[in-house]
Parts: sequence; structure tokens; C-alpha cells
Amino acid sequence: MRSEVEPPPVFRRLRANGPAVLVPAAWAVVIGAHVGLVATRTLLVAHVVMTVLLVAFAALSYGEMREGLLSVWWLVVAAGVPVTTAGLLGLVVPVLGRVFLPLTVGGWMLLPGAALVETGREMADDGPRSVYLAAGGLCLGGALVYFGGLFGAGGQRALVAGLVLVGVGQTAGIIDAVVRY
Repeated sequence: MRSEVEPPPVFRRLRANGPAVLVPAAWAVVIGAHVGLVATRTLLVAHVVMTVLLVAFAALSYGEMREGLLSVWWLVVAAGVPVTTAGLLGLVVPVLGRVFLPLTVGGWMLLPGAALVETGREMADDGPRSVYLAAGGLCLGGALVYFGGLFGAGGQRALVAGLVLVGVGQTAGIIDAVVRY
């Protein structure tokens, strides 16, 4: 029989509430990078920190997130490790950045977007259901707008608009989850 180590109470609080701060902060940094306010070195440090946090969160939360909707979110975190690592590699090796950085942004748009839709689909209560479905819709719509801008439709404004839609959607979803649960 496997025994699980119980994290300290302060870690449990940080793990439960931290994403409500980290998610909007991450999208603010991404938007800042797209408009030239955040340096590449800052992004590099952010990717290292985020990769470490994702690995720690996935490892320490697996026991509590094995079943139900939480398992969907654990998969988002676990899949986020290679997605974020790709961004890290894209920042370290600029020739890889042309492919890896858009894939990293897209991965962080689509993984949580799909999970938000799935969360809304599985909810029994119409109130939370609509929050998660709308949040997921904003993420997926934002991804379409962003990649449209990346491939020429709307340019820089579309990139930023797509990022804002995703940031708002994910922030709404995580804040609802933190407040409700």
C-alpha cells in the first residue's frame, strides 16, 4: 500500500488559491511580451519558474486529482509541463522559437479551454455550468482570434485581442473554482 505525504497547510492554501493570482498574471506577462513590455530574459525566467511549479503541482496534487473533473485538470497541468518546456526551449534556441513559442501559447489556450468546456458540460448546476462554458468559449474563441492574427488576419491587434479573451476566460473559470470550492 502506498502512503501519501500530506503537504503542510500553508502549501495546501497556496495550491488551492494560487492559481487565481497566477493565471491572470501569466496572461498579463504574455500580453506584455506581445506588445514589447516584457523582455525575453523575463520570459525565460518565467518559463523556468512555471515549469518547476507545474511539476511540483502535478506531483503533489496527483493523489487528490485522480478522479472526476479534477483528473481533467490534473491532465492539463501534466500536459502543461512539456508545453511550457517547449516555450523554454524556444526562448533558449531562437530558431526553435518560431515554432515552439506559438505552440506554447496555443497549448495554454486550448488545454484549459477544452477543460473549461468539459467542466461546464459535467456540471449539474446551471449557474456554474454557464460560467465554465462561457470561460471555455472565450478561450477557444480567443485562440481562433490569436492564430488568425498570427497568420495575417488582423495582425498585432488580433494577437492581443485573442490573448485578452483567453486571459479573461481562464481568469473567470479559475476565480469561480477558487471561490466555489
